[in-house]
Amino acid sequence: MSITPQAASARNREVCQMAPIIPVLVVHDVSHARPLAEALVRGGLPALEVTLRTPAALDVIREMSQVEGGVVGAGTLITPEDVTAAVEAGAKFGVSPGATDTLLDACEDIGLPMLAGAASASEAMRLLERGYDMLKFFPAEASGGAPALKAIGAPLPQISFCPTGGVSPSNAATYLSLPNVACAGGSWVAPSDLVNKGEWGKIEELARAASQLAR
Repeated sequence: MSITPQAASARNREVCQMAPIIPVLVVHDVSHARPLAEALVRGGLPALEVTLRTPAALDVIREMSQVEGGVVGAGTLITPEDVTAAVEAGAKFGVSPGATDTLLDACEDIGLPMLAGAASASEAMRLLERGYDMLKFFPAEASGGAPALKAIGAPLPQISFCPTGGVSPSNAATYLSLPNVACAGGSWVAPSDLVNKGEWGKIEELARAASQLAR
């Protein structure tokens, strides 16, 4: 079933409004998938981005997709093959560091809502011209951070963003205070040391704190 850019943006806006932070997850061990997702969902972060940066990523998506209350997406989508594999694994939305026509065509054809990345006004305008008005701002801090995103928002108020890349507890509130920010992506809610030790209670605490950040 295909999807239009407008429908994709609407669906991703719904996902972004579930919580102020979307965890950006790099998971190496599939046995961690279910307890990690359960901890994050219990903590109030139901939208989960599993990046396709490890051999286990697709299996992780399959496991996390079975966790009640969670909505699992696939990040670091680069090729049409990534898109197909992500959908087959159960991903409900996709995230990419940038955007190409080939990648967007693949997502639209297969019906995967894509949160496409943009780091400049020109990139955002190009995606808006195609019909996308809910975008990822990446790499957020390296691209000028909240001041840059605020500046982009002045002439392009119709576009909303999910800034990702360098977002942390120290600057997340600044991003979330911007009118053109729907949510932010962050990895700090699932640090690798806690994941590897199976410290699910501590991860739940981090998630709960992140879920209380004001937008």
